[in-house]
Amino acid sequence: MTTATDWRGVASENKDDLPEKVSLLLRTRSRKLLTDLLSPHRKAIALLSAVIVCSSGAGLAIPYLVKVGIDSGIPPMARGEGSGTLLTVIAVILAAAVTQALTRQAFLKMSGRIGQDILLELRRRVFDHFQRLSLSFHEKYTSGRVISRLTSDIEAIAELLQSGFDGLVTAVLTMFGTAALLLILDVHLGLVALVPLPILLLFTRWFRRQSALTYRRTRETVALVIVHFVESMTGIRAVQAFRREPRNQEIFGQLNTDYRDANARAMQLIAVFMPGIKLIGNLTIAGVLIYGGWLAFHDEVTVGVLAAFLLYLRQFYEPMQEISQFYNTLQSAGAALEKLSGVLEEEPSVPEPPRGAELARARGEVRFEGTAFSYVPEMPILPRLDLTIPAGQSVALVGATGAGKTTLAKLIARFYDPTEGRVLLDGVDLRDLDETTLRGAVVMVTQENFLFSGTVAENIGFGRPGASRKEIVEAAEAIGAHEFISALPDGYDTEVGKRGGRMSAGQRQLVAFARAFLADPSVLILDEATSSLDVPSERLVQRALRTILADRTALIIAHRLSTVEIADRVLVMDKGVIVEDGSPEQLVASSGRFAGLHQAWLDSLA
Repeated sequence: MTTATDWRGVASENKDDLPEKVSLLLRTRSRKLLTDLLSPHRKAIALLSAVIVCSSGAGLAIPYLVKVGIDSGIPPMARGEGSGTLLTVIAVILAAAVTQALTRQAFLKMSGRIGQDILLELRRRVFDHFQRLSLSFHEKYTSGRVISRLTSDIEAIAELLQSGFDGLVTAVLTMFGTAALLLILDVHLGLVALVPLPILLLFTRWFRRQSALTYRRTRETVALVIVHFVESMTGIRAVQAFRREPRNQEIFGQLNTDYRDANARAMQLIAVFMPGIKLIGNLTIAGVLIYGGWLAFHDEVTVGVLAAFLLYLRQFYEPMQEISQFYNTLQSAGAALEKLSGVLEEEPSVPEPPRGAELARARGEVRFEGTAFSYVPEMPILPRLDLTIPAGQSVALVGATGAGKTTLAKLIARFYDPTEGRVLLDGVDLRDLDETTLRGAVVMVTQENFLFSGTVAENIGFGRPGASRKEIVEAAEAIGAHEFISALPDGYDTEVGKRGGRMSAGQRQLVAFARAFLADPSVLILDEATSSLDVPSERLVQRALRTILADRTALIIAHRLSTVEIADRVLVMDKGVIVEDGSPEQLVASSGRFAGLHQAWLDSLA
């Protein structure tokens, strides 16, 4: 796999070689992905090739049949010998035209089906891979880029599969077939017709290179446009609250201009290439007509041969227009394929073990053994941590922002792996646990829990797929959410709206608690889970928390000491180190940091 780190290594070797080496890496992995997508359709592609060869052969036969009709069919009629030969040629031409139409129809149907199957598989892979990638990837890879991969990039490849290959295959077969037939009909006249070919190839090569750079730029700029748009709309509340609209519009205007300029450059290339091909073709036809007319005048070629030559030349140069269109589509799809292949080659930083260990029912003992962690090298968040949380114990983590509380929680949930040491659940290293077992045993509830589009019942049932309505209601009743849910317009069948926008922050959090309760994990992590609740809702949740936390291991991260008081044990953290450890009562009675925090909290209530 080629990562950003690998590219930095390439750059360090020789900066002058970087573009060529990077381009080679991109092309290699793009071809690998395309080959992988096409491999299940080998038989269908072989049949498709036979169909298009048949279609092209029928099309190539028509000018030759015209030559036969002119040279062998018209003279007998002029001598009054009947029109049998000409009628036969006309019948064969009609048969060739019908064959070409039918095979063309079959080709379009088959290629369309294959293309859609490939797109279906590609979308499935990308979506599945994005879900499997670790939290660290999603924290650095913006949602706008994710959307760009699944929308504009897939659409670019779709355009290639739906129309690009069709034009390319037909054009290539027509060009090679036409060149061969020109030489067969008359070598001298054929050589004259093919004289511009080297110029044509050089011109095409120039266009291919320029368009490759241009269309890679268009994919980059459209991705930036989508990223900025998605981020602006996702954070629209902050945008409007801080009057960010003018600055966002300015940024979007610049990105939009860059995208326009990239597309304008692509159109400029087309404006040079397509008329250039047309000019070369017309000059060639004019040259062949002059030379062929001279040969026909001296009876060195027949009129039928000259007519066939002119028809074949039209067939020869017209596909060049299609090839130019194909290059546009190919370069756009190639740039998109490079980005998709790069994403698909990303490996999860938290990989699932080949043979994951399973726990029938985790007891919930959590142990840190010499655990160290850092998001950035040489900037440790947890220098070294040795900690044991017995099964069934509720532990509250307190400390200043940046003390390492949430990082410790993420390690238990295995959103990250420690850089040193181990984190164990019931004596088993989390890195050795089966993914399903781990996610069933450890559940994390955060301050801003995500509610999916759907009903309240569906969002609660997300904690345990397949749960009955009775179990969902019981979970809501256990945490005190049943009353407000029942008061909703459609009760448990009420649509929550986009990200739960039709519910208050407190209501969303209660639904998240019900979801976690229904999941029934052995280890429950509450990361500032009550900070968004108002006082009445918090009191309601405080009563429910005692039920939720009973007989399970719990890690509670909270700044509100009213939440901390229900814990069996309190850990005070500072710069990744546990500086105080004891029950809430013990720490309040001491003169340490927690006692100071507790006194400040009491003073705030006075």
